[in-house]
Amino acid sequence: MSRAKRIKLIESIEKERGSKLITYLTSTRKGWGVQMGMDAVRRIYDHLEIPSDSENVDLLLHSHGGEGIVPWRLATLIRERAKKFSVLVPFKAFSAATLTALGADEVVMHPMGMLGPTDATVTNAFNPVDPTNPQARLGISVEDVTAYIALIKEDAGIQHEDELVKAFNRLTKQVHPLALGNVKRSLSQSRMMAKKLLSLHMPKEKSHQIDEIVDHLTSKLYFHGHPINRQEARDHVGLATVIDPPQRVEKLMWRLYLDYEEEMKLEEPFDIISQFLAEHPSLVAGASKITNPQKSRLVCIESKSRADYYEVEYELYGEKPPTGPGIAATVVRRNERWTTETGEPKEPKKTKESNESDEAKN
Repeated sequence: MSRAKRIKLIESIEKERGSKLITYLTSTRKGWGVQMGMDAVRRIYDHLEIPSDSENVDLLLHSHGGEGIVPWRLATLIRERAKKFSVLVPFKAFSAATLTALGADEVVMHPMGMLGPTDATVTNAFNPVDPTNPQARLGISVEDVTAYIALIKEDAGIQHEDELVKAFNRLTKQVHPLALGNVKRSLSQSRMMAKKLLSLHMPKEKSHQIDEIVDHLTSKLYFHGHPINRQEARDHVGLATVIDPPQRVEKLMWRLYLDYEEEMKLEEPFDIISQFLAEHPSLVAGASKITNPQKSRLVCIESKSRADYYEVEYELYGEKPPTGPGIAATVVRRNERWTTETGEPKEPKKTKESNESDEAKN
C-alpha cells in the first residue's frame, strides 16, 4: 500500500472519531526491533503543530516499549495540545507503550490489541556478560530479582535473618550490587511514572484505585511478556479508560496496522544468514562476500500531512570458514537517519487488478 492509500485510512479514522490521528510504530521484528525514544517525541511535536479541524488527538501506537522517560514526555506533550487524548492499540503496546496508554483519557483496543506489564528489564555496565555474546550484557528483569527473594522466603520457608543474608549474598556473587541497585531504582521509577500518568486524568480521591492498577502492572502479573487483552485490562487491571471501538473503526485500525506490518516486515524474522545466502548462495570455503546495500524502515510516524521515518541502510558481510560447515555473517550499518515527507502524495495510477483488489477490500 502506498502512503497515499494510508492517508485515506487515516482520514477515514479521523472522520469516524472526530480526531486528529498520528501513528507511531517501532519495529517489533524478531532480531531487528527498536525502542521508543525521545527522538521520536521531537518528530511527533512537528505533527502536533500542523493545524487540524479537531481538538482531539489520537495516537495509534505499536511497540514493544523503550526508554522509561518517553511515556511521560509524550503523554504530557499531547495533552497540552489536545482537548481529549486517546491511544489506539491495534496489536502490541507493551512496557513503555503501555505506560503511554495510561496517560490517555481513552484507550481504544482492537480485539487483537494487547497491553503488557510495566516492570522494567534493565541493562547497564554492571550487568552480567551474556555467555553467548561476550560483547553484550544480560538484561535483568525487576520481577526476576523480587521473585528470587520471594522464592527464598515463601517457597523455601527461609525467614531467619542470617539465612536471608546468605541467600542475598549468593545473588550478589552472580549479579553486581550496583546492577541490583539499578533494578530497584528502575522499579521505583516505573511505579512513579505509572502513578503520575494515571493522575493526569484520574482525580485524587481515586488514589487507592490508582495504586491497585500500578500494583497489577508492576508486580501481580509475574511475567513481563504477559499479554493483557482489553477485557482483562478493564476487569482485572482496573483500567476503566479501555474501550472497544465501533466495528467500522475496528476494521480501519486493523487495515492500517496491516499495511505497516507488511512495509516494516514485522512478521518476518531478521535472519541475516538467509538474507546473505539469498544473494551469495554458493560461497566457497575460505571466501568472504558482502551483499548489496539494503534499506530497512524501523520507525514510522505518520499523519495526514506529514511522515517521518527512521531508516537504516546496511550490508551483510559473510564468510565461510576454510574448514567445517556453516557461514558466519554480520550486519554492517552504513547509515541511519530520520527522513521526512510533507504534503499529500499523489496516488499511483491504478491498474485493472488493483481496482479489483480495492473493490474486494471494501
